[in-house]
Amino acid sequence: MKNFWKGALPVALLVLLWQTAAAMGIWSSYVLPSPLRVLGSFWSMVQSGVLLRHILVSLGRVLTGFGIAFALAFLLGLLAALRPASFAYYKHIVEFMRNVPPLSLIALLILWFGIGETSKVIIIVLASFFPMFLNIKKGLSSCDVRLLEVGHSLGFTKAQKFFRIMLPYALPDILVGMRVGLGYSWRAIIGAEMIAAASGLGYLILDAQQMSRSDKVIVGIFVIGLVGYLCDRLFSFAIQKALHGGVDNSWS
Repeated sequence: MKNFWKGALPVALLVLLWQTAAAMGIWSSYVLPSPLRVLGSFWSMVQSGVLLRHILVSLGRVLTGFGIAFALAFLLGLLAALRPASFAYYKHIVEFMRNVPPLSLIALLILWFGIGETSKVIIIVLASFFPMFLNIKKGLSSCDVRLLEVGHSLGFTKAQKFFRIMLPYALPDILVGMRVGLGYSWRAIIGAEMIAAASGLGYLILDAQQMSRSDKVIVGIFVIGLVGYLCDRLFSFAIQKALHGGVDNSWS
């Protein structure tokens, strides 16, 4: 409860300042609607089911792209760790693409794949792949040699060394990479939906802006942050349960 109040106090102060500024009329209600007006819009969108529909659409896109990105990152990270010489063949391509903002490819992706789900999923894959790949590669490559020597002395096969030594050793790095990648996925999908979509939270914000509904824009921003935060917490909780709290420091 003590930690709860520590986190709630800044939020309460921010809302109080927001309400004060709106009541004093420092900015017009078009620019800065009051918290009560935003809350009313939020509740209206919840009751109509519009907000839930947009959340589920964005969540589905994020989970699809994130899952594909993790599978690719794990395979390439595993290959780079177990066969370091192979990394030279695709190192420069990875480094080049890592520095290209995924949103800069939207125009090409729309030309190639249209404005359907494929282009949005690719944007998420490109955004979340690289932090996961780098962390997986680092975790697997930095396994303590002495631990591998112990496994060798115990007669472990290569598969046993990987699953009993390398993978557990790399797990904290892998999980950190997944956590960062999940956050990048939310950032990427919102940008993609604001440019080419007919549904999703990014589309909701853009549509509200075009309709001059700043209250709905703020609702969209609030929901994005809230859903992203809840996904992060749920992911953390699932990992803690699955690993019996073994990586607690990675999720503080």
